[in-house]
Amino acid sequence: MSNYPWLTTIGLVPLVGAIVIAALPKAAAASARIIALVFSLVTLGLGIAAATQFKTGGTDGQFQLTETHTWIKQFGVSYALGVDGISLALILMSLVLVPVSILAAWKDVDDESAGRQKSYYALLLVLATFMVGVFAATDVFLFYVFFEAMLIPVYFLIGQFGGPRRQYAAVKFLIFSLLGGLIMLAAVIGLYQAGPGGEHGFLVSNLVGADIPLSTQKWLFVGFFIAFAVKAPMVPVHTWLPDAASESKPAVAVLLVGVLDKVGTYGMIRFCLELFPGASKWATPVVITLAVISIIYGALVAIGQTDMMRLIAYTSVSHFGFIVMGIFAMTSTSQIGANLYMINHGFTTGALFLFAGFLVARGGSRKIADYGGWQRVTPVLAGVFLIAGLSGLALPGLNAFVSEFLVMVGTFPKYWLAATIGALAVILAAIYILLMYKNVMTGPKPEGERFSAIPDLDGREKVVAGVLLAFLIGLGVYPKPALDMLKPAVTQTMQHVGVTDPAPTEGAAVDGSAK
Repeated sequence: MSNYPWLTTIGLVPLVGAIVIAALPKAAAASARIIALVFSLVTLGLGIAAATQFKTGGTDGQFQLTETHTWIKQFGVSYALGVDGISLALILMSLVLVPVSILAAWKDVDDESAGRQKSYYALLLVLATFMVGVFAATDVFLFYVFFEAMLIPVYFLIGQFGGPRRQYAAVKFLIFSLLGGLIMLAAVIGLYQAGPGGEHGFLVSNLVGADIPLSTQKWLFVGFFIAFAVKAPMVPVHTWLPDAASESKPAVAVLLVGVLDKVGTYGMIRFCLELFPGASKWATPVVITLAVISIIYGALVAIGQTDMMRLIAYTSVSHFGFIVMGIFAMTSTSQIGANLYMINHGFTTGALFLFAGFLVARGGSRKIADYGGWQRVTPVLAGVFLIAGLSGLALPGLNAFVSEFLVMVGTFPKYWLAATIGALAVILAAIYILLMYKNVMTGPKPEGERFSAIPDLDGREKVVAGVLLAFLIGLGVYPKPALDMLKPAVTQTMQHVGVTDPAPTEGAAVDGSAK
């Protein structure tokens, strides 16, 4: 089945599910969440089946499971899909988080609102289609189409189903994203003019290694990088994230921060580094500086938050700083660490948002000060929340530690000062995570009759927690399968950029391998 259109099928299944949900009569609207869950699980199954066709040892070309068809011949646009280890890992992470988020969102919309139920779950499935497309696109223009299309379901998911300030948060998200996208569109057009052109002029395989003058590369790099920095999000274009994430439903926040924001860092690898290697090296000092600022700023601001959802959002600003630093340090170890960090961050942040959402659903408030002693009320929820928090601060034995350690080790030989300053965030992370847990979960049991009636995690919520904890612990104890998938793609990226690892110091060897 090597010629089977796996990626197109994976993208179409959730879209078909969205159409089925939209066509439901009002009397059957309560079935929307069941249909959404079934279609998301089928999509996950197809993703796993496609992964079995992927050869981890590498291939003659950069991408596997490829599909290429002429789309707009006059403009050199192709419908072209394919995956390497990086994009396949991100797609699989996305396909896991979608059913987990749908299951967690089981009670997000009132049963009485038939139209709202249908819209909510249909939009989640449409978003799943666009997420697969954006990571699988191997045509720059097709990537841009998916990049912009993702804004539509997210805008409505925030604006229609979010918190009290949902309209403000949705519009702010849209404005930031559209401005970044418009700049990127100009760069996409410029890239076609500077590239080889022709019928498939936007194919990544035709653009990598193209003879583009360095002066032109710099302008194109800046256009792409600004759009990706907004999406990532990096300081100073990050301010949309805390509002969007805190006003979203927890399930939407998971897909927004855990998946969609990865499009920014993925784009830096796939397009900024591979298409504009000379400009990437030219911009590295500035990008590394911005990454370090994001790391420290996000951690410091997180410490001062009184809203637990905004706190979790700001931790992501810090974590994305680590990812960007690892990408632009341009060593094998830092690159592998950055790519693994994208995967681990999706599961860790997803767990934090969903577990915090379970707590807010019971306590009725996002304010940290309104809690205290809840480990005596909901001990299971307190336990899983603690594990997710410890992953967020990169405790050894949990998934985030592996990726953060690789980023730091890989960055230090070339940018020791940046790595040293970034290491301070480890201490800051312990402060904001443990303080939040202490203020929310520890202390005497809250007084009042209502607390005796508050349930701990039910069976559905335990399934959500179990799946996420399996990844938090599994990728921390045994990350080798993920590393094996990522390493050949990282090697390809390093070759395209034309960089090699610094010579190891005496008695040390850092090659990015997992032993």
